[in-house]
Amino acid sequence: MAARKSFTATAAATFGTNVGVAVISLLNVLITARILGPGGRGELALLTTITILTASLAAFGLYEANANIGAREPGKRGALAANSLVLALGLGGAAAVLVAALVVVFPALGGGTDPLLQALALAAIPVLILQSGLGTLIQSQYGFAVTNSAWLLAPSTSLALNAALAAFGLLTVGTAVVVWIAGQVAATALLAWHAVRRLEGVPRPDVPLARQMLSFGSRTHLGRVMTMGNYRLDQWFVGAIAGQRELGLYSVAVAWAEALFYLPTALGMVQRPDLVRASASEAGARAAIVFRAALLLTVLLAVGLVIAAPILCVGIFGEDFRGSIDDLRVLAFGAFGIVALKLLGNALIAQSKPMRANVGVAVAFVVTVGLDLLLIPSHGGIGAAIASTSAYTAGGVAILVVFCRALGRRPVELLPRGNELGSLLRQLRAVVTARPATR
Repeated sequence: MAARKSFTATAAATFGTNVGVAVISLLNVLITARILGPGGRGELALLTTITILTASLAAFGLYEANANIGAREPGKRGALAANSLVLALGLGGAAAVLVAALVVVFPALGGGTDPLLQALALAAIPVLILQSGLGTLIQSQYGFAVTNSAWLLAPSTSLALNAALAAFGLLTVGTAVVVWIAGQVAATALLAWHAVRRLEGVPRPDVPLARQMLSFGSRTHLGRVMTMGNYRLDQWFVGAIAGQRELGLYSVAVAWAEALFYLPTALGMVQRPDLVRASASEAGARAAIVFRAALLLTVLLAVGLVIAAPILCVGIFGEDFRGSIDDLRVLAFGAFGIVALKLLGNALIAQSKPMRANVGVAVAFVVTVGLDLLLIPSHGGIGAAIASTSAYTAGGVAILVVFCRALGRRPVELLPRGNELGSLLRQLRAVVTARPATR
């Protein structure tokens, strides 16, 4: 098992990786937006969105199963890795064929993107599934240094290649898609190399274990699909309904708004192995403190986004992207829901209560789809932003109620009180650096 660093150090490193990935990804968005314009940027965003959503749909909870089984039963890591490869190829390949067929029957689903590029992007689905499966498996044994490196490798590879292509006047939507796939392949290869090296080879697939993985995964699958739908479906709708240019504008706002995801994502990842091993009461108490600290910090980030929106959208991307300002400001108000869905839902899944975690995600998904279909046709990107913020907020309230009932906490424990940021951060460090009792 990987040597374990303190929660504080690991969380800081993982959050720093998130920030690094965000900066590199934004540079990628900047290069492609400047060279390709709103229309080309929109086409690229739509192709990657379709691929990411389909990969999440096809994975059938593989990453969640690896996270929990790998943390509880370290001796099964090798078989989990082997099964992940087989399942990624089988599930991913089938999903790619199905989506390609659907686009042929219903061309509007492709949003007017080039059919060859659609096929190329869909071919990357098994790679994305394997990447996520190996990543959570390695994290289950505290291997965050490796997963952080892989996380950085994908956008770094894309940035280097996109910059080179732009310098020589060769950057197109097609080459940008190829570059994006190359980054994902590089990251997946690093994770696979680490898994094989640590295991000194990978054993044969284990069919009974595969059934166990799919059984647990099936209980988290719907929630995972709806989560990705909450994050990405709006972009698919904007591209298909309002057009590629409108999606290009909206995608820039989303790229900045995703800064609100990084802190709760990092804290959830690092806390997950401990919450798996903790009792229900202990897990609830630890998750509550992390949530309160994350909420305060995320609200501060959201206020910063609202104030800086003109600089972020127009000052950096250019006058053509002025339409992104209002989209970003509206999206920033979804901060509370984002933190609640990520951290409280993570605690419930870690405690083997994935169906309860699905409640908040389901509420958010229903609101997202309903308001997207209502608002995007008449309001474009700003309609999608209103829908997303409303969905995050509704889902956040729902998951808060479920979390308190399932893990025996009171709602007041999740509400920051007064000027307690410094105190919360001290509690955060004290609570999360203590090893939980093993169940």
